[in-house]
Amino acid sequence: MNILDNIVLQKEIEIENAKQRYSIKDLQLTDLYKRSCISLSESLRDGQSLGIIAEYKRKSPSKGLINIHHNTVKDVAIAYHNAGASAMSILTDKIFFGAEEEDILIARAYSQLPILRKEFIIDAYQVYEAKAMGADLILLIGAILSKKESKELSKVAHDLGMEVLYEIHEEKEIELIPDDVEMVGINNRDLKYFKVDFERSMRMFDQLPKDQLKIAESGISDYNTVIDLKRKGFNGFLIGETFMKTKTPGVTCGKFIQKVLEEDYL
Repeated sequence: MNILDNIVLQKEIEIENAKQRYSIKDLQLTDLYKRSCISLSESLRDGQSLGIIAEYKRKSPSKGLINIHHNTVKDVAIAYHNAGASAMSILTDKIFFGAEEEDILIARAYSQLPILRKEFIIDAYQVYEAKAMGADLILLIGAILSKKESKELSKVAHDLGMEVLYEIHEEKEIELIPDDVEMVGINNRDLKYFKVDFERSMRMFDQLPKDQLKIAESGISDYNTVIDLKRKGFNGFLIGETFMKTKTPGVTCGKFIQKVLEEDYL
């Protein structure tokens, strides 16, 4: 059994436990559930920002502890906003990625950036949770969902005013992409064994639907890589470890963005 299989099995247990603590009706009564979501796709389409989706990440199954300087989600949320990031991604898995229950709630209180709930979503309940947390968009992973499941979860998100980033890892998953998702992400990291292959994004780009925004995810540590991907046609770039392993993730993010903007990449 690979890492992804283990995560999904654990997620099934967590969801059932969560449903016992809070019903969907309970989630709908929270203050943040009523807020209007901030659109990431609109800002990516208008071309006013570079498209960096900066991630808050404590650890991972493949790398162990990443946030070695123990930067708080509050400080990083403020710093990413000031650095010029287009959005913030926050992992909410506790066991494998070390998330804490209040992470998105805290980030939401200190940042006006669109927030992506980065989670292994397999049940509509998790989408309602994301809305109640204050997230603006969710991640759906093609490797763990059927096309029918993806469509159903995407519809729930859209009914709640949220957007969807649909993540694929292999060419065979392209046919699973729902027609109505705003963004399609190519993850350069294999979620089964967590190996990184950056060329994955380049190889698969031309096969993606033309009318959906394209996001390159994982394995991006050099600003020249973003320039190459931008020239290829990618609209956004999800970057976590490159920022989070440093003493000041926001400063690192800001310098990274500035280096890209200094280049005549178009």
